[in-house]
Amino acid sequence: MNVSVILAAGGSSTRFGKDKLIEKINNDEVIIYTLKKFYNILNINEIVIVTAKHLIAIIKDLTKDYKNVKVIEGSTSRQKSVFNGLKNVLKNTDYVIIHDGARPLIKEETILKCLNEAYISKAAAVGVKTTDTIKLTDDNLNIIKTIDRKCLYNIQTPQIFKYETILECHKKLYDKDFTDDASMLEYLNIPVKIVEGEYSNIKITTKTDLELAKILQL
Repeated sequence: MNVSVILAAGGSSTRFGKDKLIEKINNDEVIIYTLKKFYNILNINEIVIVTAKHLIAIIKDLTKDYKNVKVIEGSTSRQKSVFNGLKNVLKNTDYVIIHDGARPLIKEETILKCLNEAYISKAAAVGVKTTDTIKLTDDNLNIIKTIDRKCLYNIQTPQIFKYETILECHKKLYDKDFTDDASMLEYLNIPVKIVEGEYSNIKITTKTDLELAKILQL
């Protein structure tokens, strides 16, 4: 199998206050810390980093010693940025791993577990069971009911798909604005299998998240 990785790293970092991808965890920038989790996995042929225009030169410099890493410009939304990535992977790609560049604490064993499930199911996404009690409200924030949480999952990345499947979904839904790729398959009634992940696989959105990530990786 030929596998390509797309690291979605095109966020504006508005809530963080500055470019979170080049903040450091230990001695590595967040984007490099994330990249390293995928770099030596068997069958991964390339890593495509999709990022904001002003970060391209910086990330190219950070990755100059890594083979088969490509840095390209994103777009106006996460969905369109991932689509740019899909159009730039190697032509012989069989499967695509899509992962948030700001999720540096993903475990290699979880990536492999999700990849193996994708080989079987054609589409798999990492998630963790929801632990909080979830309430459904009306527009005035009045509670309508409590939702049974036993079948609820918080979805994370990586999300892994047969290349032709996810590319076709992006083409069909180009004018939509989905915040994750599994939702696109769901919209088109294509099954996606959940793979149990870890609660430590946080996405760095705020400075508090970064400090937590530093603690969790110890």
